[in-house]
Amino acid sequence: MGSVKERVVCNLKSARKARGLSQSELAGRVGVKRQAIYDMESGRYLPNTALALHIARELGCRVEDLFVLEESEEEQPVTLVEKAGAANPRVAVASVRERLVAYPLDGKWLLSDGFHSADGLLLADGCNVRLFHGRRALEKKIFLFGCDPAFAILSAHASRWMADAFVQCRFASSYLALARLSAGHAHIAGTHMHNRESVESNVVLAKTALAGTGAMVVAFSIFEEGLMVAAGNPLDIRDVGDLARKRIRFVNREPGAALRSLLDERLMQVGLTGEAVDGYDRQGSSHNQCAQMVALDMADAALGLRAVAAAHGLGFVPIESVRCDLVIPHDFLDLPAVKILLEVMQTRALREELSALPGYGSSCTGKVIGQV
Repeated sequence: MGSVKERVVCNLKSARKARGLSQSELAGRVGVKRQAIYDMESGRYLPNTALALHIARELGCRVEDLFVLEESEEEQPVTLVEKAGAANPRVAVASVRERLVAYPLDGKWLLSDGFHSADGLLLADGCNVRLFHGRRALEKKIFLFGCDPAFAILSAHASRWMADAFVQCRFASSYLALARLSAGHAHIAGTHMHNRESVESNVVLAKTALAGTGAMVVAFSIFEEGLMVAAGNPLDIRDVGDLARKRIRFVNREPGAALRSLLDERLMQVGLTGEAVDGYDRQGSSHNQCAQMVALDMADAALGLRAVAAAHGLGFVPIESVRCDLVIPHDFLDLPAVKILLEVMQTRALREELSALPGYGSSCTGKVIGQV
């Protein structure tokens, strides 16, 4: 085992915000300058015992809730869910039911661009990780799997509410997200299966996938799905039937993706099968990858969202609007990050930002759809 290092983690900012106090207001109550509160929250200054006790009393908590001595346990056993490349041992780690679970930070399955800070480095044996911070910090982090790009917005809003609660979003189809959740490799799964008649398809799928594990299904967003095409739609693609025309190059999503299921259904309605579509077996791993293939003239049409098409300057042919739900096991509902997530979904700020995205709606955000 590696050496154990210690540092003091300050939770003052989140505790102060939870009481609705500004830095100046708290400073006035405890008899210090605002700069002192700022320095404490930024880790530049540790208060003496008397001041720490005074601050804790004003915030209605314990000193140990505000200032935590954290041990950085450098080497810990970990469950690596997806294969990591030898050239990049950086991994994202979270604690799921007291077991450390890791995913490689290779960028392929992340829901936003740019490099992401890792929680540690995977050791050569593939079974242990050298953490950059203490295990306690991982208790406040959760993995959210799904393919709604707006999950990144949800994560950002949650971080504003509670600085030390972090949501790591990773791209996955509805089926894969629920498989990760069922296996104990995630905390929340996003799914957007299409309802038919009065059946809540997300609830039905979650009940099947979780096989008796109790969970709550909460609505997150409504978004418009369809075909992403070149700007101005030069090939005049109007519906899925046009994909069977000659010289139309198509990009599909992987089996298990809700959008692929929707395409199959619509093709069947017009008397077609995938064999009639050039590119039916050509797959894009994400909405963004599919959009990039159209933008680079590597394809003429691809499955995706109106908001993603707009972000890449593409045209869009609508097929259907669908609701995306979050599936949260009951035993995760008391986790700090999950509590924050559920509170954030009730806020006007999140709903307004979701509604500002092309093709998105937030009228159902935060509504409990069912229990499984």
